[in-house]
Amino acid sequence: MTINAYAAFDKSSELRPFTCESTPLGPNDVKVKVEHCGVCQSDLAMMENEWGVTPYPIVPGHEIVGTVDRVGESVGHLKPGDTVGVGWHASACMTCSQCMGGDHNMCSSAAPTMIGRHGGFADNIIVNSSFAVLIPKNMNPRTAGPLLCGGITVFNPLIQFGIKPTDRIGIVGIGGLGHLAIQFSRAWGCEVVAFTSSPSKEQEALELGAGKVMNSRDEDSFTSEYGTFDLILSTVNADLDWAAYIALLAPRGRLHFLGITKSPLQLPPAMMMMKKQISVSASQTGSPATISKMLKFCERHGIEPVTEHYDFGQINEAVERLRSGDARYRVVLSND
Repeated sequence: MTINAYAAFDKSSELRPFTCESTPLGPNDVKVKVEHCGVCQSDLAMMENEWGVTPYPIVPGHEIVGTVDRVGESVGHLKPGDTVGVGWHASACMTCSQCMGGDHNMCSSAAPTMIGRHGGFADNIIVNSSFAVLIPKNMNPRTAGPLLCGGITVFNPLIQFGIKPTDRIGIVGIGGLGHLAIQFSRAWGCEVVAFTSSPSKEQEALELGAGKVMNSRDEDSFTSEYGTFDLILSTVNADLDWAAYIALLAPRGRLHFLGITKSPLQLPPAMMMMKKQISVSASQTGSPATISKMLKFCERHGIEPVTEHYDFGQINEAVERLRSGDARYRVVLSND
C-alpha cells in the first residue's frame, strides 16, 4: 500500500512530500486513516537526530488520531469507522513478562511508531491493534492527539505511584507537559503548586488549576515550603538546583523526571536518606491500558490540551512554531 507522507531527509532539512510503501496488514493489525497528529518535541529530536538513532528519511508523528479503515483477520475489538488514537508505540512482542504484566511500554521489543516505520505525518498508518486505543465519544478528536504522548507521560506517574487525592504535587515547567500535569493533578484531587521561570505563564497556571505559582529558579523562596510536597514532577529539559527540590519533599516524597536534563543529576544522598527516604525516578509514556484509562479520565473531567492548529500543508510552519518555544501549548496538524 502506498503512503503519502512528509519526511525529513537530513537533520537540517524541512519536511517534504514523500511517498513510501507501508508494511502489509497483519492479522493483528489495523490500518488507520490519519485525521489529526500532534507535533511533539520528540518529533523535533528525531528530525534533528538529537538522540543519534534517526534513520533518514524519517516520517515523524506519534500523536495520531484517526479512523480505522481496515482490520486484520484476528482483530475483534475494533471495526472500520472507529475513532482511535496511536501514541509513541505501535507494537510490542505481547509475550514477555512486561507485556503479560500489562507494561507493554517497557517491552524490550516495543516498536516506536516512527522508528523503523513511517509515523503519523502521513495519510495512513498500520499498527498493532492493541496500540490503537478507542477515543471516547465525548472527546474532541481535534485536540486529543497530544494526550497520546504528553498526556500519558504526565498521567502515568499518578497511577504508577498510587498518588492520593490528599497529596501535594509540584509541577516544574508549564509547557506542553506541565499544563496537562496541572489539569490531571487538580482533577485527581491534589493540591497543586506550579513552578515556572516565565511570569507570563503564572496566570495561565492558576487558570489551569494550580493553587499557587512559584519561581522555579528562586530557591531562596522555597524555605517556607520545605518538606511539604509528596510528589514533584519535573517536565523541563533544563538543569536546576535539584537539591533545592529534594528539600521540598516530605518524608517518602518523590522527585520524578519527565523531561531530560542537559547534564547528569547532582543529588544529595544524605539529605535523601535522613528521616525522609526520598525517591528519585523517571518515566516516559505508558501502556495501552493506561492510555485508555487516561482518555476516560479526561472525558469525565473535561481535561483538554491547549492547542494550536495547522493544516498538513502548513507542516513546516507548525514545526517552526513548536521549535520557537512560543506555542501554547501543543501544536496539532489536521487533514480536514
